[in-house]
Amino acid sequence: MAEDAVALKNKGNDAFKAKDWPGAIEYYTKAIELNDKEPSFFTNRAQANIKLEAYGYAIADATKAIEINPDFIKAYYRRAVANTSILKHSDAIHDWKVVVRKNPADKTAKAQYEACQKMVKRDAFLKAIEIADAPSAAEGLDLENMIVEDSYDGAKLKDEMTQEFIDDMIERFKNGKKLHKKYVFQIILAVKELVYNEATMVETKVAPDHKLTVCGDTHGQYFDLLEIFRLNGFPSEKHGYLFNGDFVDRGSWSCEIALLLYAYKMLFPKFFFLNRGNHETDDMNRMYGFEGECKAKYNERVFKLFSESFSALPLATLIGDKYLTLHGGLFSDDAITLDDIRKLNRHNQRQPGQAGLMMEMLWTDPQTAPGRGPSKRGVGLQFGPDVTKRFCEKNGLEAVIRSHEVRMEGYEVEHDGRCITVFSAPKYCDSTENKGAYINIESDYKLQFNKFDAVPHPDIKPMAYANNGMSSMMGM
Repeated sequence: MAEDAVALKNKGNDAFKAKDWPGAIEYYTKAIELNDKEPSFFTNRAQANIKLEAYGYAIADATKAIEINPDFIKAYYRRAVANTSILKHSDAIHDWKVVVRKNPADKTAKAQYEACQKMVKRDAFLKAIEIADAPSAAEGLDLENMIVEDSYDGAKLKDEMTQEFIDDMIERFKNGKKLHKKYVFQIILAVKELVYNEATMVETKVAPDHKLTVCGDTHGQYFDLLEIFRLNGFPSEKHGYLFNGDFVDRGSWSCEIALLLYAYKMLFPKFFFLNRGNHETDDMNRMYGFEGECKAKYNERVFKLFSESFSALPLATLIGDKYLTLHGGLFSDDAITLDDIRKLNRHNQRQPGQAGLMMEMLWTDPQTAPGRGPSKRGVGLQFGPDVTKRFCEKNGLEAVIRSHEVRMEGYEVEHDGRCITVFSAPKYCDSTENKGAYINIESDYKLQFNKFDAVPHPDIKPMAYANNGMSSMMGM
């Protein structure tokens, strides 16, 4: 029995090395079923869960390993990483402290402990200075008199966005060049106003001879975004796109993705849609690189304006009265209807917080078991096929389309066809061997699924702009 369990663990390790995280979890789980007294089985599974961003599960596994062996340093390590990843710094700090005490020579753990202490202090500071109606970062920004130097070699932007400007921008970004700050400010401010005036749930139909493409998370993977456009066609008045949140963070071209998507929103405001994701939020941007990237490529004001524009984004899009598209998923209460989403005043609450409708729309995940369960992420909750069925029937929907999670094939149809996940960042973070996908919808409202592979990109690692040690943790 013990030998069989070790053999299964070794198979799990092989799957892990091949970056097949779900396969690794399956083997570790089988090993645990044969022998639930070996802490390393739990810490190995915790690490695979961390790779899948199932931080809640990782915390539970690490805790179990600590119960079996309170001196098992790796378990404290794993739990600290998982808690840090979901911004529970005050929980993480206790485990980092244990690791440093038990293994004072571990420089990475020491750096993490120090970074975590800074995070706890910064969180407290930000909370203390939080102002409900803080002035906009646009105040005092004199765009009209901002000079674009003669030495700037890019296309010029007047009052209206043009296809020529976008074409030039795509090439600039490919070649590692930046936009002039004046244009960056101009684009963000224009889109902030456009999306602020949209409904919390945008409602759109697909006209005859038109097409709408739904994309999931792109996470700063700019070259893979261009691959979608290359394979599937660039946005136009007859070919709309809906990007379902998580444009930024993790990947190191988040500024480029956000600016390109915003430029298309300016050019085609009625055919190009953007839903907010859980990474279009301040605390995630501080942790996962977007704030650092904005500061490195432009300045802090650019980040603050992006932050204001993110909090103005719609939370959902209803396609042809058939498909509710939102980043995370469904709700803790069966009584919620589309009308509740319509009535939600998202402008009263800039950040999603720890509870409520906005948090659930951005954070929840489907599960295979009926009913509702605790979140595998440690944030939000999980909802079963019966929850999805009731919601769709009550609201006259064919399905819910959501993103928020890696799928190895780029998409997955679950809950008897009523819950569809689409994820558009192939080879996610350069460390998961997943495909990307997008969904085309024409006027017959049939879903056409398309998969694609990652393309090469310049040698800049994911999380290159995360300044809090997260990039080093990703390799653990």
